Amino acid sequence: MIEAEFWRGRRIFLTGHTGFKGGWASMLLSVMGARVFGLALPPEHRHGVFVASEVEKDLDHRIGDIRDFDCVSAAMQEARPEIVIHMAAQPLVRLSYAEPVETYATNVMGTVHVLEAIRRCPSVRAAIIVTSDKSYENDGRIQGYRETDPVGGHDPYSNSKGCAELVASAYRRSFFHRAGDAAIASVRAGNVIGGGDWARDRLIPDAVRAFSSGETLRIRFPSAVRPWQHVFDPIVGYLRLAEHLVRDGQTYASGWNFGPASESHVPVRHVVERLAHHWGEPVSWAVDGGEQPHEAGHLQLDCAKARDQLGWQPSVDLEEAIRLTVDWYRAAAQGAVQRKVALQQIDWLFERHRAMALQEVGA
Repeated sequence: MIEAEFWRGRRIFLTGHTGFKGGWASMLLSVMGARVFGLALPPEHRHGVFVASEVEKDLDHRIGDIRDFDCVSAAMQEARPEIVIHMAAQPLVRLSYAEPVETYATNVMGTVHVLEAIRRCPSVRAAIIVTSDKSYENDGRIQGYRETDPVGGHDPYSNSKGCAELVASAYRRSFFHRAGDAAIASVRAGNVIGGGDWARDRLIPDAVRAFSSGETLRIRFPSAVRPWQHVFDPIVGYLRLAEHLVRDGQTYASGWNFGPASESHVPVRHVVERLAHHWGEPVSWAVDGGEQPHEAGHLQLDCAKARDQLGWQPSVDLEEAIRLTVDWYRAAAQGAVQRKVALQQIDWLFERHRAMALQEVGA
């Protein structure tokens, strides 16, 4: 589903490369031979995927803050990228309640700074602006949200990502709409899981911490339905879209959903139960009965546009996603070389894609 040869030797500017999704994206791009220039804050956790898997070996690594326009612009000018992938963000709903100003400064003005830097960097042909499935104005519907639905968001995090969508749209229509301009697309993924995420107030890292220490996992909304997906699937979608942006320009310059198959839209309770099953040891969990800030009860994405126009589809089902995730954390606990584990999982992904391609030819 990704054309590996397309990426060989391409210059990529990636913000947020020290984070969970950014670390996996860096490794995937490196395996395909891309030259990645990363700009991000220092990694937050010494056991996170960036540090544990030695991702710094794979790219030109620069520490910087996207809230500093001069820093962003100088780094991009130095990199002279053909493709920009903007992943850096304040990514947590609960933290956004505690630090709303920082959340907006990072997610809104940080996006402005990246887009403004692109305006001043003539080498850029395409850009992917990563927002969130939570950027939609959630009205409680059961049906999946489509790219044409309104953005907004109740909490500061969700709202800041809705604002980032509006910023990307305004820049696209104002500055990047002519033939030959950089093609700008925004992307929205689901609840992404995988090895090497240690963020607070996320289900998988919280579960691993609790299970590893023999403590009871406390969950806030066991009945909340989310679109769960392995980190590989949205990253593949972003890269597939970037290929089209470079080749076909403004035709694909719009918003895109990259969510899981319908059977992976399940309640938090279901994911916890499957995590416990794959963990393989007795564990316990309970509902946190304390007062909780607002979070949407149901969130689902309609990804027909990506399927029909890009030929993209999820390649990792929920059970496999949970298994891959638990395997990563189990290997880490047992002292395995996490770079080797990560590269083995990337090899598994490419094998899966080859099998899917052969199946399509046979059909």
